[in-house]
Amino acid sequence: MNMQGKEDLLLILNEQTFPIIEQITMGMPGMFFIYHADEKEELVYTNNALIQMYGCDTLEDFKEYTGYTFRGLVHPDDLERVEQSIAHQIMNSENNLDYEEYRIICKDGSIRWVEDYGHFVHTDTYGDVFYVFLEDATERYLNMQKAAQVEELLEEKRKALEKLEHETTALRIIHEILESGMWSMEFDENGRMESVFWSDEFRRMVGYKDEIDFPNVLESWSDLLHEDEKEHVLSEYYSTIEDRTGKKIYDVEYRLLTKNREYRWFRAAGKLSRRGDGTPISYIGIFVDITESKRMDREFREQKRMLEDALKQAQRSNRAKTVFLNNMSHDIRTPMNAIIGFTDLAVSRIDNKEAVADYLSKIMTSSRHLLSLINNVLDMSHIESGKVHLEEKEYNILDIIHEQAAMVQADVGARQIDFSIETRDIVHEEVICDKLRLNQILLNVVGNALKFTPPKGSVRVYVAEKADAPDGYACYEFRIRDTGIGMSRDFLKDIFEPFERERTSTVSKTQGTGLGMAITKSFVDMMKGTITAESEVGKGTEFKIVLSFRLPDETGRFSKKEEADGIYAEDEKADDAGSFGEGKTILLAEDNELNQEIAVAVLEERGFAVDVADDGAIAVEKIREAEPGTYDLILMDIQMPVMNGYEAAEKIRELDEERSRVPIFAMTANAFDEDKKQALEAGMNGHIGKPIEMDKLDRILKSL
Repeated sequence: MNMQGKEDLLLILNEQTFPIIEQITMGMPGMFFIYHADEKEELVYTNNALIQMYGCDTLEDFKEYTGYTFRGLVHPDDLERVEQSIAHQIMNSENNLDYEEYRIICKDGSIRWVEDYGHFVHTDTYGDVFYVFLEDATERYLNMQKAAQVEELLEEKRKALEKLEHETTALRIIHEILESGMWSMEFDENGRMESVFWSDEFRRMVGYKDEIDFPNVLESWSDLLHEDEKEHVLSEYYSTIEDRTGKKIYDVEYRLLTKNREYRWFRAAGKLSRRGDGTPISYIGIFVDITESKRMDREFREQKRMLEDALKQAQRSNRAKTVFLNNMSHDIRTPMNAIIGFTDLAVSRIDNKEAVADYLSKIMTSSRHLLSLINNVLDMSHIESGKVHLEEKEYNILDIIHEQAAMVQADVGARQIDFSIETRDIVHEEVICDKLRLNQILLNVVGNALKFTPPKGSVRVYVAEKADAPDGYACYEFRIRDTGIGMSRDFLKDIFEPFERERTSTVSKTQGTGLGMAITKSFVDMMKGTITAESEVGKGTEFKIVLSFRLPDETGRFSKKEEADGIYAEDEKADDAGSFGEGKTILLAEDNELNQEIAVAVLEERGFAVDVADDGAIAVEKIREAEPGTYDLILMDIQMPVMNGYEAAEKIRELDEERSRVPIFAMTANAFDEDKKQALEAGMNGHIGKPIEMDKLDRILKSL
């Protein structure tokens, strides 16, 4: 390039052009400064964005912090490299352009990376100077972008800089760095707008190609404004024009409707040049697409909200569990106190048969209540761990409903409560359901109604079949209404939360874990049903449960099976216990001495001979060595040393045909549905839970 060509590119930086540069760069989001190309490298000018980048509040603060020199802007460890590189680039560049990356130290001590786009020029008034555009590159360095991508970006920037012409150098660099669009508006001597200009970059940002698509009129832009921001944006736009002091900067964020009918977020900044009387001359500004930044901000806020909600939930759960433990401490100690107290009384009055019988009855009642508390806690634990599964079979829905009356009859009589069940519009009686879980749902709700209804009150159960069930299903609505003590509105919204109780058992005189309703809600959810409650303190409560069940088809109906012991129904009544085991021998596999003593006493009282094995391996060996037919039944504990009950049962079933046929029943505290299922899979004939239900045990023993 000849000297004349170089002179055409020189920036005329003087009293006339400096205000224009200041007007363009002072309010823009990007960073810009000018400094002398001499040894002192003193700054001539800096815009607000650069001052703010360094964490300074004012220009005076910035001067004091940096010394107002280029050296004061660059990290000391990068300064020598940067100055040598700039000098080398300028010396070898026909267009006097340079590009550098270096670190800066902000006033608060933080380190940031910047990209430096510089241009060396000679000015008439200020001599040799550099004018520089900075871009914050910290995020790129933190994200560790691949070196090839970085190099490609830098090469694109260098090529773009080489094509700049001197009249539009500043604005074009700004647009390149910020990926921005530009607008300008010209006004006549009376302050009336004469013309509007939208840059092609801006047109492309909103999806338009040229001036035909997007004319140079104000309405091309204003008609695209989102209704939620339109009034504010136009108010700011016009108030900036009307502010004759020249102090107001136009800086707003808003959404624009693009040509493909989607809204994108933009930030626009602009400033006016004015005559001496304050009337506007030109209004110049830029657009920056901030859609991605807005999205990230929104995601960050949402993540923050979710974390705050999770923290609140965790804190609430911890508080609830603390209350639960306090309640459980009281509720467990209450029946335990009765058990220990009445046991002491029975021992001290052992000769008084009538008193001892009364004490034992009360011990039994307290023991069953204690077992109920423990079962609720374990049920909730299994639900939360996902170990509970529905076991669906064919049942008669009316039979299940009317069984409720039989199961609560004792409580109804003892509490002197008017109790009734009413069924309406039951078209389909046979359904496929989990009877055990359905019973538990209804018993939990009905049981609560009975517990919290004072004597002479009433509990009503209404069951109706709804007409809106899908094909192959029947939908039932259960309403349980009582005239009990009711619940407050505050508690009602948390009634299905684990460990929640409105009143402690001390206040309500009713014991419980605060888990019954949570368990009920979990079972209802598993059945894809709904449960809601309405209540008022002192006026009673109504629960509404809606459940849909599959109907059995005509070709493959489910057969009714017995309950979890594999053979015997739970509601079958046992005959009175007596001596019916003469001539029969039972092998008891049990490692706990106290449990051995209880089982042996119970079995011998019924006339059986009992042989004891202290673990599963001994039980297998006894069966292997005994003559076939020696044992009529094996009662097998599960958790034993050496060999557990499941393994022992499998080993026995692998013996010869005669020895392997002996009936085996699990008799264990592992009493959940999956434990019963595992017992059957191991080759056992059934399951008896601990504490032992004597009626159930007698039914098994009498079948031998």
